[in-house]
Amino acid sequence: MNAPNFAARRAAFRNLHESGCFLIPNPWDSGSAHALEKLGFKALATTSSGFAWSRARPDNAMDVEAVLAHCREIVEATGLPVNADFEDGHARDIEGMKKNVRRCIETGVAGLSIEDATGDASQPLYELDEAVARIRVAREAIEASGEDVMLIGRAECFLTGHADPLDESLRRLKAYSQAGADCLYAPGARSRQQITAIVQAVAPKPVNVLVGSPTEFTLADLAALGARRVSVGSALAGAAWGGFLRAARGLAEGRFDGFAHNATYPELNNLFAKP
Repeated sequence: MNAPNFAARRAAFRNLHESGCFLIPNPWDSGSAHALEKLGFKALATTSSGFAWSRARPDNAMDVEAVLAHCREIVEATGLPVNADFEDGHARDIEGMKKNVRRCIETGVAGLSIEDATGDASQPLYELDEAVARIRVAREAIEASGEDVMLIGRAECFLTGHADPLDESLRRLKAYSQAGADCLYAPGARSRQQITAIVQAVAPKPVNVLVGSPTEFTLADLAALGARRVSVGSALAGAAWGGFLRAARGLAEGRFDGFAHNATYPELNNLFAKP
């Protein structure tokens, strides 16, 4: 168990958002978190889907108790700041969400995101007034805790199939910023125009950009567009599952060529050996 100074982690995390652009990858268990720290990353973020898949569940199927235990697991696995993918706060009612935010802070996370997707296909997004109120209440829970935990406001318009995802994201992100979000995030924004518009709309607050598939952009390109941090969501978990499934399907056909690009036993054993 890693027993860090949470205040120092939180201060370091906020400092990362002050200038430049950093990559915040998304582990899904203790081993992947440890490996990412060893590779030199400065902060980590949980992934709701990557975690759910590791438990043989689809995304958005994990209850709050499991999610809180997972946040604690990732925090304890490394000495790095951890941002929690906290979905919609795991409660439809606002007081339940406030209680859950307080509990998430207690796991030791340095930041947590609250999104405006409901999970209900008949109404994919919370109405704007309610979504803003939820960000405001999350901010109040953080302030009441006395901890310097960053709040990330997420507009899910691109991912929920909104008819006008960019304009609606801009409207929502500006409102979330005013309600107390420290960092703004519209997963699914991919073009230069979209990213630039979001950065300009909420400046000077930092913006997170999601890169979950191959792209023409480099980290330097995204920095030049004004992004302050870049996360990869479920992409690393997808890469791991892709390798596993390719190898396993080969085995099912009587072949062993799926092991060609494996990490070696010594490489992995050394990675997890005590320093």
